[in-house]
Amino acid sequence: MIWVASFAVLALVAWLLVLRSRLLVVTVRGVSMEPTYRSGDRLLVRRAGLDRVRAGQVVVVQVDSATPDDPTGGRMVKRAAAVPGDPVPPEIPVPGPRVPADRLLVLGDNLARSNDSRRLGYLPADALIGVVLRPIGQG
Repeated sequence: MIWVASFAVLALVAWLLVLRSRLLVVTVRGVSMEPTYRSGDRLLVRRAGLDRVRAGQVVVVQVDSATPDDPTGGRMVKRAAAVPGDPVPPEIPVPGPRVPADRLLVLGDNLARSNDSRRLGYLPADALIGVVLRPIGQG
């Protein structure tokens, strides 16, 4: 009987480790995604590659422009404006008529107050952390 309980606990731990490797919680910092998300909102994010992202989805990306005092560590919540093969949106000043392979364009919902692809340009595929599944709490 003890071995059954031990097996159940091990199975639960393994399942939680798999979930942790695929899901994470991100806290929104700043106003760039208002009114959709506000600073302090917590979001459940599914880790995903660029092939799993569609234009219009909210994503979390990691950018190199983080400073040591940046509380986000360079993570930004943005909306995928265009994915590989999509036409480049006219408001984003990047070269080429279409988004190249392994690149992503992102915009904040609050265009007046967002640091996004209008300034950063194309983001590489490895900048993508995942896709927002849903909010799970407010700050």
